[in-house]
Amino acid sequence: MSDRKYSVIVSDLGNVILPFDYKVAVNRLEMIEKGLGEKFYDFVRANYDLHRRNEKGTIPTEEFIGIMVSALDNKVSGEEFCNIYSKIFVVNEELVSILAELGKRYKMVILSNTNKIHRDYGWGKLPFLDHFEKLILSYEVHAAKPEPEIYKAVEAYTQLPSEEHLFIDDIFDYAEAAKRMGWDAIQFLNNDQVVEEFRKRNIY
Repeated sequence: MSDRKYSVIVSDLGNVILPFDYKVAVNRLEMIEKGLGEKFYDFVRANYDLHRRNEKGTIPTEEFIGIMVSALDNKVSGEEFCNIYSKIFVVNEELVSILAELGKRYKMVILSNTNKIHRDYGWGKLPFLDHFEKLILSYEVHAAKPEPEIYKAVEAYTQLPSEEHLFIDDIFDYAEAAKRMGWDAIQFLNNDQVVEEFRKRNIY
């Protein structure tokens, strides 16, 4: 059992609160024209730096959309691309209800590598956001996990000691980066596992 004092619970979005699957976008593009989804998938994989720049907000959103539409041979409009690219999320309702309960006792913050398109067209108006008092998003702070600057952006908001932050992320390296900042961190595997980790820390 932990006797560490926690004041802040920081949660990732993708594949924690918001499971996502790019195959949904691929399949929708395949319905527009056979091979278009595969072309999208191959382009994204071959141009990871472009994806990363979009997450960090270092490329204008309109420029990113233009590049993607061009890569899809202009078979979709910019608006269609944004919708297809962003309608890939579902909500982990069980975890949301657990975090909502914890929100009665702890400061709740989202920390996510994401982009403006996914927020505007995908998850940005979903009700679960009401349980969090602050969203620290990579494209807004121009830094992405596992870079120290994005974790520092959380601390700049909370104004609380590093050791009072508990972070949940599905990616091991991002959880480890939080630990290097002096936070505690849980690599999210599934809901039951994260509840067990909360109980070990006497917070649930």
